[in-house]
Amino acid sequence: MLKFEGTDAYVVSDDLKLAVNAAIQLERPLLIKGEPGTGKTLLAEQIAEALQLPLIQWHIKSTTKAQQGLYEYDAVSRLRDSQLGSETVHDIRNYIKQGKLWQAFTASSKCVLLIDEIDKADIEFPNDLLLELDRMEFHIYETQETIKAIQRPIVVITSNNEKELPDAFLRRCFFHYISFPDKANMQAIVKVHFPDIQASMVKEALDLFFNCVKYLV
Repeated sequence: MLKFEGTDAYVVSDDLKLAVNAAIQLERPLLIKGEPGTGKTLLAEQIAEALQLPLIQWHIKSTTKAQQGLYEYDAVSRLRDSQLGSETVHDIRNYIKQGKLWQAFTASSKCVLLIDEIDKADIEFPNDLLLELDRMEFHIYETQETIKAIQRPIVVITSNNEKELPDAFLRRCFFHYISFPDKANMQAIVKVHFPDIQASMVKEALDLFFNCVKYLV
């Protein structure tokens, strides 16, 4: 049974471990929200490392469409090749590019699929992936094939909370919010990344930082 206990390079709370392992066992996407810099993307990387699983990353931009995660059909290249008399035009599969979900569904072993910063995309983006993430399959209309997951990937979805996600999408996910670390957790994080740093320097820097934060809040 796969179980995430954290790694030496990532400070993880008991609540976060519980959310990760619940999502793994129930085979539901794990939605991680939090401010930028709180370790959301790094969490997916550390889950893959700890469980010794391949990591497939899909970084979302404002122009990203859900269809790109499934596949893309390059009709322009096919038209160009037909004009040049290329033999490849007779097989439409030569012009279909696998998306990240396709790669995760057909991976030779169980993997971790990171859908990073989903809130950057259009508001309809999450809804356009509801069926595919729920059933772990999708249809290719150009070839009339159905791609089904060989093994369900561990799906980690991150959001900077810049916009609200649809309720129907949220109901299908396990949710955890990573709060900005307090002084004790920040000190533990610094120690993980800089084990040889002077304790007095860390204390002075953190005192100054959190005093500034107190006045900004």
